[in-house]
Amino acid sequence: MGGTRDVRGGLALGRCQLLGLAGFAVAGVGALVIGALLLCPIGVGFRLLPPAAAALRRLSDRYRSWAARWTGTAISPPEPLADDRVEQADRVEQVERFERPRRRAAAVLGDEGFWRDLRWAWLEPWLGGLLVALPLALVEYGAFGALVQPFVWRHLGDGNWYAFIPVRSTPTMLAALALGLVFIAAGLRLAPRVLALHGRWSRRLLSAPRSTELARRVERLTDIRDEALDAQAAELRRIERDLHDGAQARLVALGMTLDEATRLLGADGTRAIGEDDISAARALLLEVRETSARALQDLRDLVHGIQPPVLADRGLGDAVRSLALDSFLDVHVEARLPGRLPAAVESAAYFAVGELLANAAKHSGAREVRIALTHEDARLRVTVTDDGRGGADPSRGTGLHGVRRRLGTFDGTLALHSPQGGPTTVTLEIPCVSSSPKTSSCSGTV
Repeated sequence: MGGTRDVRGGLALGRCQLLGLAGFAVAGVGALVIGALLLCPIGVGFRLLPPAAAALRRLSDRYRSWAARWTGTAISPPEPLADDRVEQADRVEQVERFERPRRRAAAVLGDEGFWRDLRWAWLEPWLGGLLVALPLALVEYGAFGALVQPFVWRHLGDGNWYAFIPVRSTPTMLAALALGLVFIAAGLRLAPRVLALHGRWSRRLLSAPRSTELARRVERLTDIRDEALDAQAAELRRIERDLHDGAQARLVALGMTLDEATRLLGADGTRAIGEDDISAARALLLEVRETSARALQDLRDLVHGIQPPVLADRGLGDAVRSLALDSFLDVHVEARLPGRLPAAVESAAYFAVGELLANAAKHSGAREVRIALTHEDARLRVTVTDDGRGGADPSRGTGLHGVRRRLGTFDGTLALHSPQGGPTTVTLEIPCVSSSPKTSSCSGTV
């Protein structure tokens, strides 16, 4: 465990060093943009501003990518620079060449994302740079105490001070060495936390403007509504098809069989009844019983596909346990839920877990699956992990796409981690609140 922590600390420290060096590039590009703005009154800045703004946007996009990959902090990017759209429009409209720089510069100046990038470019080298310099300073100063002090203190005359230790003898040199090791360990331990804090700091400065976020959310909700309506229509067609081809067909056959049995028994009084007629009628009635049983099973299967009784009666935890018992895989369920959740959320989570278990059984080659259900911060989190071969790709099938679409109706998310060789971990999150006290054995494991 200690070795893994040291590796992570060393990797985070290297990333802090990279951020510190990148801060110089940010400061340089920021200064270039300010210079272009100052030169706008004499006309030169109109030509310099668009490429300088584009360079600044590339740098800010790089920082957004680093924050997402290194700390898991997702930063929503702003809309593409208005300069790009204006340039394309100028080509289509054949605007005069001397007018193009002014139009492009005006588009950049009216872009809210540009001003946010510029504010970040002037704050990042100072505040962000000082932040990532803290673990670097601790490690470098610790390296001086641990690797340099033991060899130079004898050659410094009356000695020297290392932090609060006067290094004038072998015991004080050893104390300085120990303190240097402490500084190094503190820097390595602090580096991941500083990196995460820098990611949050970058998100505050580099996230898209609120107006852009609202517009994107409206667009996403519109898409979700359309997908939900399509899914609802498809579900109604499926139910109608299942009724027509299943229970309805069996009930029609049952009626015809009863008519034949009635004819054989001479219920209309038009013919005499023989032994052969009675035997044939008995066989038909047995067939009627089997047909009615199959029709009843079809109806139960149909109802189970719409809303499983165990889900309605016992809640999500027990419903997922019933899925685990039906699977031929070795499935372990850990459900820690505070109570009943909204019925629609429970249904979405139940069918999503069922689809993931089916995928694991058919495609992953897994033998064991672990399912964890928790509810924290008004969000239902479902984690499904299998020990299969990995390499799952949502673009190669419709199963995960269907799960993502089902969750999208509730503004939920699906995250997939499936490296080659496994394991595969799928994390589902659905915003919701507990709607009633606990009515099932939701806490515990299977």
